[in-house]
Amino acid sequence: MPIRSLVPVVVLLAGLPAMAEGPGLGRPLATEEIPSYATYIMPDGSGLPDGQGSVQQGQELYAAQCASCHGSTGVEGPITPLVSPDAPSTDARLSQAAGSHWPYATTLFEYIRRAMPFQDPKSLTNDEVYAVTAYILFRNGVIAEEDIVDATSLPAIVMPNREGFIDLWASQGDEPY
Repeated sequence: MPIRSLVPVVVLLAGLPAMAEGPGLGRPLATEEIPSYATYIMPDGSGLPDGQGSVQQGQELYAAQCASCHGSTGVEGPITPLVSPDAPSTDARLSQAAGSHWPYATTLFEYIRRAMPFQDPKSLTNDEVYAVTAYILFRNGVIAEEDIVDATSLPAIVMPNREGFIDLWASQGDEPY
């Protein structure tokens, strides 16, 4: 075998120790942090924590924690808008708004709980996540202004575009939860 054929193999093998260490992003989780990340909320609501939130509470939290990225009303933000416009839109950014993008209200809750606010994910309490979820659902016309969102009411909410998604579990004959 010619030497030039071995060069890629030698380069690959030389780089393996660095690849095993990873790209140097983030930090390993401490043992006590793992339960916080290893819990999942399913579409049927199993796994939802105790707590509750109102639209009014959510509006105040949204203004303080979310508006800088998503805009003061949820429509005009520099990051993907959270509120669907009244009329159907062909704008790809608006099609990802909460009213059309999430098949289950519990999935929206789970995303907010894990990933928001962007600058400090997982910093909101359960009550705060319920409240922000309630406000976003209200702004999308999914719930009424006086509704309270909690572990019982959230799974019962039918999202406007639920039928616009394919349930891969059902198509395979398996139960998702």
